[in-house]
Amino acid sequence: VDTIAKIGFGDDPERARDILGRTYEYFIREFARSEGHRGGEFYTPASVTRLLVEMLEPFEGRVFDPACGSGGLFIQSAEFIKAHGGRARQISILGQENNQATWRICKMNLAIHGLGGDIKLGDSLLDDKFAGARADFVLANPPFNLKKWGAASVAKDARWTYGEPPDGNANYAWIQSFIHHLTPDGRAGFVLANGSLTSNTNGEGEIRKKIVEADLVDCIVALPGQLFFTTAIPVCLWFLDRNKASANERDRRGEVLFI
Repeated sequence: VDTIAKIGFGDDPERARDILGRTYEYFIREFARSEGHRGGEFYTPASVTRLLVEMLEPFEGRVFDPACGSGGLFIQSAEFIKAHGGRARQISILGQENNQATWRICKMNLAIHGLGGDIKLGDSLLDDKFAGARADFVLANPPFNLKKWGAASVAKDARWTYGEPPDGNANYAWIQSFIHHLTPDGRAGFVLANGSLTSNTNGEGEIRKKIVEADLVDCIVALPGQLFFTTAIPVCLWFLDRNKASANERDRRGEVLFI
C-alpha cells in the first residue's frame, strides 16, 4: 500500500488504502451482483451493514461475526469508528467463514483496509472455532432458513440454552450461538428472515418465547424486500442486549422496540 501511495497517490498511505479499499469493495459488490443467488453467500448490501453498525454502535471492544463472508461488517465497523473521531484499532476482530474462497476474500479485504483480525475457516454451527470466546458485539448476516444443517451432530451443545434448534431450520441455532458468544454486557445485531419472528415449527416458538422472557430482545427492525441478491423476501434486523440496564443508557428492561 505504501508503495502504491508513493506511485499514484502522493505520500499519503491512508488515502491510498482508502481508495484501494473502496475499489476492492466495488469489485466484491459487482461480483456478488453477477453471481445472483450465490453472491449473497459472501456479500451483504452496504445499506444493511451501515444500518446494523450504526444502530449497534461498536465503538470499542471485541467484534465477532461467525458468518463473516467477505468481512463487510468489520469494514463498516471500522468506518463507523473513524467517522466518530476514533481509530479502528479500538476494536479487535474475530470471524469465521465456511467457504474457503470467501474466507480468502475476507482476509484480503481486511488487509487492504489496514485491519487485522483472527478469521478462521469452518462451519460455525457444526465446528465453532471460537467456542470459548466472548464478544462485546456480535454482528452477522447468516444464511437464511438453512435446512438440514446437521443439528444431530451438535445435539446438547452448550449454546442451546433456550432449546434444541430443529434440523429443518437453522435460524434459532444462529440466534442462540450469537447469544452464547456475548459478554455479560454484550450486544448483538443480525439479519434474519421475517419468519424468524413468528415461526412455531419444531419448537422454534418455545425457544423464541424463552429468549423474550429472558429479556434479551432489544429491538426488531422490519426491512423492505428486494434488498438482497439471495432472496426477494422481506427480512428483519434483530438486536439483542444482555444488559438493558447498562449504566451508560436508559434502563430499558422489559421493553422491546419495533421499527
